[in-house]
Amino acid sequence: MRRVLITGMSGVGKSSLLRELAARGYRTVDTDYGGYHRTVDGETLWRPDRIEALLDSAPESQPGALFVQGTTRNQTLFYPRFHHIVLLSAPAEVLEHRLTTRTTNSYGKDPAELAEALGYLETVEPALREDATLEVVTTVPVPRVADIVLAHVLPKEPAACSSRA
Repeated sequence: MRRVLITGMSGVGKSSLLRELAARGYRTVDTDYGGYHRTVDGETLWRPDRIEALLDSAPESQPGALFVQGTTRNQTLFYPRFHHIVLLSAPAEVLEHRLTTRTTNSYGKDPAELAEALGYLETVEPALREDATLEVVTTVPVPRVADIVLAHVLPKEPAACSSRA
């Protein structure tokens, strides 16, 4: 099973992509929910025990893919366990619009949170970009983002050979 991390700043469309992939029948886990985090000195980090167990549940010997969504400072500890690290990105003006108008998550509606989120474009996103195996700018529709990601992360099937007698 291919293990794929979907990462990026708030508002880039990580959760929307996971919903699209799940609708297509892929296994997805949004680590923002389900007890995958702990707070240490005010910072939200992945719980190593939970992330290890999640990744162990997707052995390479099984077919298919596991798409894991998350962005935390300690995610780099798990990079060797992923086959692909997909960075979703979007221009600041797109993120600002998405964060201030979305209805599924309140983060970014407060001006201080919005400033923090946009600041991460300069401080966090470049580090994510360095380790990404693919970057997708999410200014295209979500189904197209899913098509791009799937084309990159899933192994291509060999073309069928035909022989003539």
